[in-house]
Amino acid sequence: MLLSRRILRGRSWTAGRSCSRPLASAPSTTVVATELNSPLITQFSSVAPNSVKSKFDYSSYKVNNFKTMNNLYNIKGHYFSTNTLESEPLNGIVDIPLAQTGEGIAECELLKWFVQEGEQVEEYQRLCEVQSDKATIEITSRYNGTVAKVLHAPGDIIKVGETLLRLTVDDSSVTFDAAESSLGSETSGSGDHKPEVNNSRKGEALCTPAVRSLAKEHNIDINDVTGTGKHGRISKEDVLKYALEKGIIEDKPSLFNPGSIEPMEGPEEKLHEIADSLYHDKILTLRAYQRAMVKSMTAAASVPHFHFVEEINCDSLIELKSAFQKENSDPDIKFTFLPVLIKSLSMALTTHPLVNSTFNLGTHEVTLKGSHNIGIAMATPSGLVVPNIKNVQSLSIFEITKELSRLQKLAMANKLPPADISGGTITLSNIGSIGGKFGSPLINVPEVAIIALGKIQKVAHFREDGTVYPLSLMTVNIAADHRILDGANVAFFCKEWKAYIEKPELLLLHMR
Repeated sequence: MLLSRRILRGRSWTAGRSCSRPLASAPSTTVVATELNSPLITQFSSVAPNSVKSKFDYSSYKVNNFKTMNNLYNIKGHYFSTNTLESEPLNGIVDIPLAQTGEGIAECELLKWFVQEGEQVEEYQRLCEVQSDKATIEITSRYNGTVAKVLHAPGDIIKVGETLLRLTVDDSSVTFDAAESSLGSETSGSGDHKPEVNNSRKGEALCTPAVRSLAKEHNIDINDVTGTGKHGRISKEDVLKYALEKGIIEDKPSLFNPGSIEPMEGPEEKLHEIADSLYHDKILTLRAYQRAMVKSMTAAASVPHFHFVEEINCDSLIELKSAFQKENSDPDIKFTFLPVLIKSLSMALTTHPLVNSTFNLGTHEVTLKGSHNIGIAMATPSGLVVPNIKNVQSLSIFEITKELSRLQKLAMANKLPPADISGGTITLSNIGSIGGKFGSPLINVPEVAIIALGKIQKVAHFREDGTVYPLSLMTVNIAADHRILDGANVAFFCKEWKAYIEKPELLLLHMR
């Protein structure tokens, strides 16, 4: 053992790291560290040099990974991980993998490329756009370089960690990225150094590539911006605020510009393809949102549903919508029945919080949600998607109208971010806008209720004296999780919601 220590101490670590001490539990066999070929890659050999082999037998011992070495010797600061190997360029070529785009995401569909082979790219430049079953995300470059090889075509399903493309880069542009990747693999005993690991380059601001891109767009040195986030992280708002203060921009730009949205390929092209092979079998692969629906509906199948159906008089709702439209001064805003229905629904949820809850079967816990994040089911060219309007309890009807318009535009352009899709607490499915008097919806797990809105129709109704008069009726169907809600819960909730719709003036009495 003493001799093995001398052998190791006689070797130098070209990466600049030293072995602080052998662990007491080290195996009796000896590992010889050969000279490093790279400042980032450590090689271990099961065969010693000739001078050593004559004294020791190494045939029974082999080091297959870096973890074994870490168990043998404590390395100051951090150990070498496989992430380090992946960051090292081979002959100036670096692989760009599909990173983890969200919790539980295992694969994404490649929608389109922003670059092509042979094209020069800069750090933080957009490379491609992918879509998971939750949202659409743009992948940016971490390096300056040239696109050497594009490995996938639009429409391909790519696993997380799989290589998207290869870039030709110079060694200097990847030095920090590899070192940062290695630092990210600290041992649990190096907790004292973790704050340093979370920081970016010395003297460089901590922020996301999107924020750097925004600063670069306005010719702002990101290091001049003061971050208000955790550990001084700089957000988009910080950059925009700085630009306003310095007079770089006159007014804070909207983060959503409908004119910048590139519409997706419409269904007409797909119809032409189908028409060409009308009498032949055709296999259609489910993509993105369609796959999300498969998961959601499979989960819903395990929930014991019951349905509560009610008819609501919408005469007053129609008059209110007409009044709003007459007073509307914004040509981009179109008033519909839905914002009033959403707001009145939130008012009813305030006194019936159990309907606005989520259920965890694993822990048998019901979470009464403090915010009313009301999801709106939308049919898009990419499939059904359910974005939600956050904190409806704090929004006016006008604010709900604008937010609904924003979500609809993003959904149709397939540009919904993860934040707009996640976090819903109850869902509305407005099938009446398409056509249909009655629907039987399935719960969007882990929510405990979903409401299908039918079409508002003029029907003949009888007064108590037998005379007939016209009435605008809408049929609503509330599907509820019978493990959490019973018929009385839903009936009392629907009774209050119905009162707000039939008498909108009650909203003024209870709104805060």
